[in-house]
Amino acid sequence: MPISPNQGSTSGGTTVTITGVNLSGAVAVHFGSRTATITSNTPTSITVIAPAGCGVVDVNVTTAGGTSNSLSFFYISPPIVVSIAPDSGPTSGGNTVTINGYGLSTATTVSFGSNSATPTVVSDSQLSVVVPAGSSSGSVDVTVTTTGGTTAPLTYAYADAPTLISLTPTSGAASGGTSVTINGTGLASTKAVTFDGITASFAVLNSTTLVAITPPGTAGSVDVVVTTEGGSATASGGFTYVSGPGI
Repeated sequence: MPISPNQGSTSGGTTVTITGVNLSGAVAVHFGSRTATITSNTPTSITVIAPAGCGVVDVNVTTAGGTSNSLSFFYISPPIVVSIAPDSGPTSGGNTVTINGYGLSTATTVSFGSNSATPTVVSDSQLSVVVPAGSSSGSVDVTVTTTGGTTAPLTYAYADAPTLISLTPTSGAASGGTSVTINGTGLASTKAVTFDGITASFAVLNSTTLVAITPPGTAGSVDVVVTTEGGSATASGGFTYVSGPGI
């Protein structure tokens, strides 16, 4: 007498189908000491709504002819999520995040707002999931659905890819120390600015403007790269290092 599925939430409500023989006219289906709600019944199958419960319980069917043998049903506790890292990324998705919590081993879906992804279960306390594309930039709720239910939400922020429009000035001393104003879009979450691959100190003024201090470099034109939570933007040959005079 197979039972499918053989596990469900401790809060009950799981639709369970039991198959076997001589099942017509069932008067009761018990999950341990509790009675399930029968929704359909044929000579070879019974569909029920599992009652609330916990642990592992015996399931049996009672008809006018007696009570069947028992099968096991496993109650799964509701999952809990504690953290998501990183908690932001590009609107285009495709980056991988780690979700930590408890009771995650039966996770089937991770929802990012209205979009969802199938996670990889690392352990009962950790999931890895590739973030789906977002509908727009901004924060969304992230929930995990398992056999035991759905978690309370965590927050994840989608960020649009940055663009670079202008640099002022476009040249400075090879010794570094030039203050360069960088204008563009999507700059609010900037986490790195480089000149020819060398990290520069910077300050974000707003979503369209930041100021960077050039590091020392070699004379000539170099690429300037701004990296944000939404991705990277490059001003190819955007800044020129100029050698100082000598006599």
